[in-house]
Amino acid sequence: MDRRPLATPSQLAEYLGIPEATLSQWRARGKGPKWTRVGRHVRYRWSEVDAWLDTQSSDRGAA
Repeated sequence: MDRRPLATPSQLAEYLGIPEATLSQWRARGKGPKWTRVGRHVRYRWSEVDAWLDTQSSDRGAA
């Protein structure tokens, strides 16, 4: 079981190198990594982020 601390939107945005507003837009559109609410706060499990990133891989350079 993954016991790493949950990521805040600002931590995840920094990790991904994107604006925090992009994460907010993704949540509204049902895109991006899975997220959860802890009370009124949005949090991300790192395992879910890793799984989502794996689905974003592309082989566009492959012939």
